[in-house]
Amino acid sequence: MHRFRLGLRDLATASFACSPIHEAALSLRMWTHPGVYVHQTHWFERIRPEFERLDTAVLRALVSGNRYVPDFLTPRPTTPFPDFHTELAVVRAFPPERLHAELAATYLPHDREIPAVLAAGLDDPASLLARIVDAVEAYWERCLAPEWWPRARSVLHADMVHRSRALAERGAAAVFADLDGRMSWSDGDLTIRRDWGSGDADVVVDGRGLVFVPTFFARGAITSIDESLPPMISYPARGQGTMAASALPPPTPRALELLLGVPKARLLALLSEPTSTTELARRLDVTPGAVSQHLAVLTATRLVTRARHGRMVLYARSPLAEQLWGGG
Repeated sequence: MHRFRLGLRDLATASFACSPIHEAALSLRMWTHPGVYVHQTHWFERIRPEFERLDTAVLRALVSGNRYVPDFLTPRPTTPFPDFHTELAVVRAFPPERLHAELAATYLPHDREIPAVLAAGLDDPASLLARIVDAVEAYWERCLAPEWWPRARSVLHADMVHRSRALAERGAAAVFADLDGRMSWSDGDLTIRRDWGSGDADVVVDGRGLVFVPTFFARGAITSIDESLPPMISYPARGQGTMAASALPPPTPRALELLLGVPKARLLALLSEPTSTTELARRLDVTPGAVSQHLAVLTATRLVTRARHGRMVLYARSPLAEQLWGGG
């Protein structure tokens, strides 16, 4: 068990964040454990030729045999929507003298040894750290940022909107339980029934803040290897199926098509979760401008709600639209 002890103030200040550096680091699991995160397979096969031109020896070595990634590569977000290069600067500023201990904690319990390409660089930890950070930056710029991240970000933002809505409607205990089946809330303790590490761990939050980070690259709720780090829990994001190559719009009721027209009915079909204009256009294979025109009508008729989340506007079916959908 991994147990987070939260006081009332800790519960009130718990927050969500969308971290690009987390997704960059955790996505390295796609290259070492293929088939585990199936919704991303299509994307990462497209990325593979560019990935193979990078410092793959280091990038692949950053994932241990049990899919651990060193904690310094996933610093806790300090804002809900951090910029990748701002987060990368935090990683670059990691004290080199701590690198050996960080790598030992990641690899030795399971793999019994630090990967050779990393161990060979520990005589000059500053240079090794620079090589690692440069490799991650190149991976982001050349593989993830061009196409994958803009679409992934919209799914992660939609997850955060859903959690915020659930928090307001059902309270913190329901939200925590919904993040992952291995999580439970009772009497001020948020517990993760974990399948990593050994023994029990107790983390007293004590005003340090608890941040929840949705990710595409976890099979369940996970936290840092080092229990003394600022409290943070990553959990599997909702809506991952929309990233798959075969993610097609769901069928629409014929009655709604007759009432609203096919384009608007198809939009409503996709808005069971908050979604951006760009993502809707991608899934419908139309222009964002065409989607915006239909959304304007649906918003004016109170069938769609809109909410700004960071720099992104997300749309979802309104309660009225849900009634129509159920009736259809």
